[in-house]
Amino acid sequence: MKLNKLIKFLIILTLFGFTQISENNLGDPPTKNDFVDLKELMPNLRSDMRYFGSNNFVGKPIDGYNAAKCLLSKEAAHALKNVQDELEKIGFGLLIYDAYRPQRAVDHFIRWAEDESDTTMKVQFYPNIDKKDIFALGYVSPKSGHSRGSTVDLTIVSLKTKHILNMGSPYDLFDEISSSENSNITKNQQALRSLLKRRMEKHGFKSYPKEWWHFTLEKEPYPDTYFDFPVE
Repeated sequence: MKLNKLIKFLIILTLFGFTQISENNLGDPPTKNDFVDLKELMPNLRSDMRYFGSNNFVGKPIDGYNAAKCLLSKEAAHALKNVQDELEKIGFGLLIYDAYRPQRAVDHFIRWAEDESDTTMKVQFYPNIDKKDIFALGYVSPKSGHSRGSTVDLTIVSLKTKHILNMGSPYDLFDEISSSENSNITKNQQALRSLLKRRMEKHGFKSYPKEWWHFTLEKEPYPDTYFDFPVE
């Protein structure tokens, strides 16, 4: 089939909903080589990769996190650099808590959730809800946007003091107060959440209403792919 006929054929299929034309359909499937180490792109970026260690809602290192690296798709990484560059002009910067998350890490969360007797980290991370409700309430998902490579958890730090700014609730607190629009925090904390949200949205990210720290690139390059290569 000649090239022009092939293109017409693909257009017809798309119009009738049989396929979706994208770079991935016409080229090689994406791999970990399509991801960027954020620290290489932004040397001044700070991070606290919670799932590499034990300071998280499970209470131990999570499967698939073999290094404290922040990986994202190239598109999301460069969009995030625009946010970092803009914040630096006003004396702030970003701190990353989580970026790409292997599917095996999500599977680890699922196994943990099934063991209702393990509530070691309840006081710190989910004091006001039952562990069995964490998935139903939308705080953890069996298919995470993080595994698609364009979702990031983050906050703002002061470049002058090096301190993490007070957003009104800590990272990964599964509670209504962590909602991006929650009004039961101070006006300054509301302003800081709004600052982060506005800057992220300006550069192509969308927020997750239940978690002020959680953002996904709106035009993510791999919306249907859940990667499982380890972070290393």
